[in-house]
Amino acid sequence: MGGFLIDFLVCGAGISGLLVTRELLERGASVMLIDRGSIGSEASWAGGGIVSPLYPWRYNDAVTALATRAQHAYPKLVAQLQSSTGIDAQLNVTGLMMLEADDSDRALAWAEHNGHEMASWSPEDIYAREPGLAVGFTEALWMPKIANVRNPRLLKALQHYVASHPNASIAEHCELLGLNCMQGRAESAVLGLGGSSRKVEMGQVIMTTGAWTGNLLQQSQAVLQVAPVKGQMLLYQSEKPLLKGMVLNKGRYLIPRNDNLILAGSTLEFEGFDKVATASAAEDLHTSATAMLPALSTTPRIGHWAGLRPGSPRGVPYIGYLPGLQNVAVNAGHYRNGLVLAPASAELLADIVMNEVPGLDPAPYSPVMRLHDRESERHGLGAPQMGPKWQSPAIELNISDA
Repeated sequence: MGGFLIDFLVCGAGISGLLVTRELLERGASVMLIDRGSIGSEASWAGGGIVSPLYPWRYNDAVTALATRAQHAYPKLVAQLQSSTGIDAQLNVTGLMMLEADDSDRALAWAEHNGHEMASWSPEDIYAREPGLAVGFTEALWMPKIANVRNPRLLKALQHYVASHPNASIAEHCELLGLNCMQGRAESAVLGLGGSSRKVEMGQVIMTTGAWTGNLLQQSQAVLQVAPVKGQMLLYQSEKPLLKGMVLNKGRYLIPRNDNLILAGSTLEFEGFDKVATASAAEDLHTSATAMLPALSTTPRIGHWAGLRPGSPRGVPYIGYLPGLQNVAVNAGHYRNGLVLAPASAELLADIVMNEVPGLDPAPYSPVMRLHDRESERHGLGAPQMGPKWQSPAIELNISDA
């Protein structure tokens, strides 16, 4: 497209980076995708894969707009990836049952306003659908069209797609060390790989670096409020199906998979960059899981892990160019909804950087506009304090002409 070695350098190869890369490749660009670790090994892999925000009516319109667009995009995305790579990401429309929600009137009004199917259920409805649930649940909200996707398989399919594309290259264990900037543009990037450094010239840089984004951009004018929020998960292996669909109660959920696996999640911990899975969290998750589904008390637990979500104010991601750097963009800060919002976020970011008409209004996600409105950025989730473990050094910005 341009006179550069590559059109785009995408930094961070989780679900956001992979889907942004796919969008750019589909539009004819050349892309180098790098990750300081392994492809898709952080929060994108660790999550449950529910294709909806939990309690979606409690988010603002900006999150709803992205989520709705992404939900419509997922069936086509998964089908296309299976056709091109042979990998089935197992998008299953199981429905989501939300037990004992204390703001059901607000939820039903939200669903009607936004065109989402939702019903209020009695105990008879609840136990007709899920007879194995613990006794005593009196009401539920039912969203029959909510799906879940097998996120490790989705990541594998996307990696296969990018790796086999003639206009793409992937570098794992490759770190962005710095950007050489002139007159408000990043002219080249310095990458660290295998103990040595390499300079790469590119047309644009895209940061899809998740929970590490706030740290990495400390030297820039864009002090984005993105910081880690730890989440832990449990995995059970049953001999037979125990649930027909997903169940949510008091912020904790159960997700059935095709092979009788059941995921139980998740914790919310503000522990900085500490992502150690703890015994106390495992027991807490087990208690919540068995309170919903007693059969899990005798079902083998075969997995327990932790990941770091990219927390942001009100859970609204930053999507767009950074202030002061006209060719450096970001797509980060999706909080608990990285996988949920990923297809729509990637499409919007690609629209912006390719100078195409965006399918969504980009203003609510714009780093420039949001940093000008710092008062509103202090509300909602905010940026949790960063702990001492696994912090990323800020990338070095060499600015020869501001």
